[in-house]
Amino acid sequence: MTVARGVQGYICTPHEKESNNLVEKLSSSINITNIYFVTATFSSESMLYFPNRANHYILASFSDSIDLELIYTRIPERLSFVFKLSDSLFERSSPNIKYMSIYFTRYVYGELEISDIANIIARREKVRNLTLAQLQFLNSSHPKFVFPYARNVIMLEVEGEKTHQSDQKYCERTQRDVARKGLQLINLVSLSILDKLK
Repeated sequence: MTVARGVQGYICTPHEKESNNLVEKLSSSINITNIYFVTATFSSESMLYFPNRANHYILASFSDSIDLELIYTRIPERLSFVFKLSDSLFERSSPNIKYMSIYFTRYVYGELEISDIANIIARREKVRNLTLAQLQFLNSSHPKFVFPYARNVIMLEVEGEKTHQSDQKYCERTQRDVARKGLQLINLVSLSILDKLK
């Protein structure tokens, strides 16, 4: 069921005045595949786990191990996070990924349930990639509330429609399709890609 995938993860760090220096350093890394400027929408279920969250982030995809010290030392007081991708459930090539909808599950679903989720979402033509992932927080102080579902993350990468609002509604319909099967995906955060920096 799993597919080999070039991108092995995403770093997400708040966009601030010093971000140009970070983008330059990330751009020079051979392991950084793409860099985006994104706006983030956190769900009400996830806000407790994202202290000092920001509205805008630098999102960088990496294809191999990277030096996370670059992020640690840059914004110690702001929360950055990493999605480490594990199993790709399906992948369709597209140069026009404009939206990422990231979910979590409260239960560890088995292979049968994951297969059901993949089959349902595969019918949604604008979803280009569906991947299982793990969430890791990067900051100098531990969050007050530990996110208990960090290993139960599911990431959808969506080909953009006319507006980010329409992308969000598209993902909400996709989420409802999965719920009809009795499987619950809970929105963690949505990332709208505003600009590609690399």
